[in-house]
Amino acid sequence: MQIRAFGPEGMPVSLLGFGCGAVGGLMVRGSTADQERAVARALDVGITYFDTAVQYGDGASETHLGAILRKIGRAALVGTKVRLRAAEFGSIGAAITASIDGSLRRLQRDDVDIFHLHNAITTEGGGESLSVRQVMEEVVPAFEALRSAGKLRLLGLTAVGETAALLQVIDSGKFGSAQVSYNMLNPSAGQPLPADYPAQDYGRLFDHTTRARTGVVGIRVLAGGALSGSAERHKLASPAPAPIGSALSYQADVDRAARLRPLVDEGFAGSLPEAAIRFAIAHPAMGTILVGMASVDEFEGALAAVQKGPLPPAALQRVAELTAGFAGESR
Repeated sequence: MQIRAFGPEGMPVSLLGFGCGAVGGLMVRGSTADQERAVARALDVGITYFDTAVQYGDGASETHLGAILRKIGRAALVGTKVRLRAAEFGSIGAAITASIDGSLRRLQRDDVDIFHLHNAITTEGGGESLSVRQVMEEVVPAFEALRSAGKLRLLGLTAVGETAALLQVIDSGKFGSAQVSYNMLNPSAGQPLPADYPAQDYGRLFDHTTRARTGVVGIRVLAGGALSGSAERHKLASPAPAPIGSALSYQADVDRAARLRPLVDEGFAGSLPEAAIRFAIAHPAMGTILVGMASVDEFEGALAAVQKGPLPPAALQRVAELTAGFAGESR
């Protein structure tokens, strides 16, 4: 497994991370035996980073991951998250502290390696999004206090919200990790989009993470499953999730994904999921990617794709040609 230096400290993170989310569902709704098999297999092949959150199964993912790592006695890098409710915006510091303390109890750990803010970030805030001011003046000091207390190593954020706000926060240099939606349906974090492209334009966000020495966790690599090549959902998976940054509906993502089938037909990849994973790891700014999984077999598929290496330049050019056809369509 390739290891990449991550964040300002060069933390050794495996190119393929282990996603413990609810979309795939293995670490939330899977059997204990399958969860243990998957975690042990991941560690055996060199996975160093496990990503979870209190929101995944209302703490179930953290509880399961913590118990398994304790049982098998293996060390790993672990990241979790806090999502603040609007009702907590008057006491952000206290709410963040309560959240991480609960996560640490469930994980059976004294600290986590990355702690991500999971709220959307917008310029002015509103609803359950946080404003740039709230992030910089209240969230960052709370995270830094927790780091000083030894409860977290890297300050992180999930890059959802308004692009201008996200770039401003990343440019501050305060965050050592950013979870970024990056896939074949919306590669705008890494490259310019054609005019009138039906997706959020993330404004070459990777240029900003690189300058700020912010490690990148690639999320939605399979667009929540749309890039699997099928609309069918595994029995453990969540219902079709709302897209992040791509189309306004999951079905629209599935329909556009089907138009990328020539990547398989022309021999650039053995399957659409393989192409999607190899596309994501081709960008040099990528630190680690997360692929939602419902089974050990799905983990093995992601592992095999990463082991094949990034898509070659000719394949990346073909992706650009195919996706250029989306320009001008309604989102």
